[in-house]
Amino acid sequence: MINQQVSLRGGAARLPVRPRTGRCLVLAAVFVCAACGLVYELELVALASYLIGDSVTQASVVLSVMVFAMGVGSLLAKRLRGRAAVGFGLIEAALALVGGSSAVVLYASFAWIGESQFALVGFSLTIGVLIGAEIPLLMTLIQRVDRQDAGGTVADLFAADYVGALVGGLAFPFLLLPVLGQLTGALFTGAVNAVAGGALVLWVFRRDLTPRSRWLLILVNVAVIAALATATALVDDFERAARRAVYGDGVRVAVQTGVQEVVLTGAGRSSLDLYLDGRLRVSARDEYRYHEALVHPAMNGPRARVLILGGGDGLAAREVLRYPDVRAVTLVELDSGLTRLARTDRALSALNAHAFRDPRLTAVDADAFNWLRGAHGRYDVVISDLPDPGISDSTKLYSAEFYGLIAETLAPGGRLVVHGGPPVTRPRTYWTVEASMRAAGLHTRPYRISGRLSDFAAGPDRATHRAQAEDGWGFVLAGRGKSPALRLGPEVPKLRSLTQPSLVRAGRDAESARPRGPLPPSTLVHPRYWEEG
Repeated sequence: MINQQVSLRGGAARLPVRPRTGRCLVLAAVFVCAACGLVYELELVALASYLIGDSVTQASVVLSVMVFAMGVGSLLAKRLRGRAAVGFGLIEAALALVGGSSAVVLYASFAWIGESQFALVGFSLTIGVLIGAEIPLLMTLIQRVDRQDAGGTVADLFAADYVGALVGGLAFPFLLLPVLGQLTGALFTGAVNAVAGGALVLWVFRRDLTPRSRWLLILVNVAVIAALATATALVDDFERAARRAVYGDGVRVAVQTGVQEVVLTGAGRSSLDLYLDGRLRVSARDEYRYHEALVHPAMNGPRARVLILGGGDGLAAREVLRYPDVRAVTLVELDSGLTRLARTDRALSALNAHAFRDPRLTAVDADAFNWLRGAHGRYDVVISDLPDPGISDSTKLYSAEFYGLIAETLAPGGRLVVHGGPPVTRPRTYWTVEASMRAAGLHTRPYRISGRLSDFAAGPDRATHRAQAEDGWGFVLAGRGKSPALRLGPEVPKLRSLTQPSLVRAGRDAESARPRGPLPPSTLVHPRYWEEG
């Protein structure tokens, strides 16, 4: 025991800094590495949600696989404790390379292979193993610097680790993502990780390294940083090439608005396609069929004041503003970048008939749920033109509580219309929307509009859009006192696709597919849309 203490004291004397300074430097490295590790986790979750969809599932996959892998990494690190300094240096270099390049590789696999789920699991597993190996080696290194009881060492390490995770968790959404973007942000994080790990080992513990180990670490870290720097310099060219592989050669606009990625393809109004986070939202080939079916059945009756929830592309507003007796339209859209494009992009503004120039339209940049909780008066018509209910981020906007808020805004005789998703391929989702509306005290009238197989777009969502063209669109019209009549009003403007006979058939089609047993509504505490695969 005495010989071991002498050895430890002798080891500490070989360090180029005082024990307290060395301890602070090790804890600083723990702080930086923890911040980088959490950024890698959040980057994987964010990119997987964008590329694959269903953020709840993707977050569960990434976090569960990563936590399991961290346990595996901690066990594997036991074999490196005898050479803790060089082991930690190599692990941090590997983590910097794998974590920093993860976003680029995931996006590349999605763009050129069309599948990123396996890459997601592989990166989660690898990054988790490397993160899990850090703490045992750092425990050995900090005791090597300044001998302290195990309890105090663990407390210091985990305090630095948790604070670093906090900083990394806040830096990702508020700094890295808006300033650098997903790809460059991950590459930059990897470079910081490599510098922190390499500097700690090559300076504080350089006397513990053999000349061969020292040169190995120098070469590995230089190679990793050079690779990350090269990738950063080429990331813009890579993004352009990947977008061409995903969307074709017709990409005109690709912007990250802070809420989502918005991509416009097509040279003109007739060929325009609008993608939000990789999902086709609007195709000029058939959008009129969707928007006519969404808007005009609800406009049969009083319509002086109209509320549109979502619809930042301005296409639902275009249909509403065709009625001269509409006095005021309020459009509530979370993404101000999308409404800005709808105002200024030549093709998109032409497609929406320059709706945002109409003095009757007022656009509000706000979350629809939170906006409805305030007092905003009564509306004759409420049009819910929101993302698909199958996207987990949107489930609160299809909950019974949300429809209860809408019901409070309806004027006597007012109507609400909701797009409930494809009723044939996802019947449980569609009828859960209808059940949630009824749970809010609304009387419903479902209807289904058939699509046309010839109207499908190119791009990453072409298979989904083809299925949607075969399935059509499911809508639910509702009112407070009684179910509103499913018919077009006498003052309806000339329509390209919707007629009264086709609307009657749409109601029959939907009712014929109504499930026999009642479905439970979706609520904030029990969202049900994600349950349908």
